[in-house]
Amino acid sequence: MKIDRLRTYMTRDKDRPRLLVAIDTDDGLTGWGECYNHGPDRALAPLLDYLFTFLQGQDPRRIEYIVQYLMQQTRFPPGALTLAAISAIDHCLWDISAKALGVPVYMLLGGNARDRVRVYAGVYTAPDAPAAREEFDRLNENWGLTAFKLSPYRINIYENRWGEVVRTSAEYFRSLRETVRNDYEIAFDAHARIFEPHQAVQLGNALAPYDPLFFEEPIRPENVEVWGDIKRQMACTLATGESLYNRFEFLRLLSHRGADIIQPDICVVGGLLEMRKIAAIAEAHYVTVAPHNPMGPLATAVNLHFSAAQPNFRILEYRLPHGPNYTFEAGGGAAKADPSAGAWYVKDPYLPRDGYLELRPDRPGWGVEIDEEVLKTDGYIHWERRVGRRPDGSSAFP
Repeated sequence: MKIDRLRTYMTRDKDRPRLLVAIDTDDGLTGWGECYNHGPDRALAPLLDYLFTFLQGQDPRRIEYIVQYLMQQTRFPPGALTLAAISAIDHCLWDISAKALGVPVYMLLGGNARDRVRVYAGVYTAPDAPAAREEFDRLNENWGLTAFKLSPYRINIYENRWGEVVRTSAEYFRSLRETVRNDYEIAFDAHARIFEPHQAVQLGNALAPYDPLFFEEPIRPENVEVWGDIKRQMACTLATGESLYNRFEFLRLLSHRGADIIQPDICVVGGLLEMRKIAAIAEAHYVTVAPHNPMGPLATAVNLHFSAAQPNFRILEYRLPHGPNYTFEAGGGAAKADPSAGAWYVKDPYLPRDGYLELRPDRPGWGVEIDEEVLKTDGYIHWERRVGRRPDGSSAFP
């Protein structure tokens, strides 16, 4: 079996661009993968075409060899775009390897350590506690979800006194706890917007009395030593890792005891192979893994197989493909794609039932079917981060 061809497809999922990759073998198998959209997303296709020059004629089942070979083509450690491209190639190789044996990918990872994978949903549009309760209850009724993630900020953090930011955030969480069901778990994502570590500690400790599932990425990732400092001062569960690239960066973070939960992204770190190595390091430090997964339904399928086989898995971020993308039956029934909104390139996405994604033991590879006819139309949509502005006109962390 040899790698014969690599194809790239620019598509979309709701308001986000998605770059999908297909690798074909000379005996008719096809593996699928998804890149992370760091931006500039249009740069990924020519980069993948270049990387294919190192892939053609290789045995796709030699995943360790191929990934290391691609990593070694760069004189310096690869950056975001190259790692996103290598991640998608890695996904394709696992998909092919499992399909060649007629088994799900998780069976190549030692088998499933669990029967289903728990997920949580981001809820960023609720203006107050009653609105949040209404959205939580709707997601629970339709999908059985009992875990959610919100932004803690209630006011503009760049235009208000920090003490008032902390007070309003804590008051919001208190009102949530008094309003929503007791069994709901609520995480808060600070989106790395805080520059001063002591402010991150203040906010985390103000939220702590109301039992957050975790407090995610309050500060930037570069100064790993500081993460150890803030974790020692923080009374709530601290999570981070979506902006880290490889096992060496995670080893440094964990050596400084900088997180209770790590959040590597399987479309960023180089793929499933690297993800497993990162998770093994975390397991040795008694740290759990809650993968960062704001991507499309193919990336969710990849994450599902990692999560099913990983013993120190905690919970998976899940970007719901319902609403404008899919109609569905109450209780998490079968989805029907609406091609006007995106995410329709996966015909049969994994959908939650009772708050979990169910495994598909009878489906080889990632267990989903890609609609290649849909992918023939370029679905690119421009997206950019909202960059904060301070009162003096300077830019702030997004």
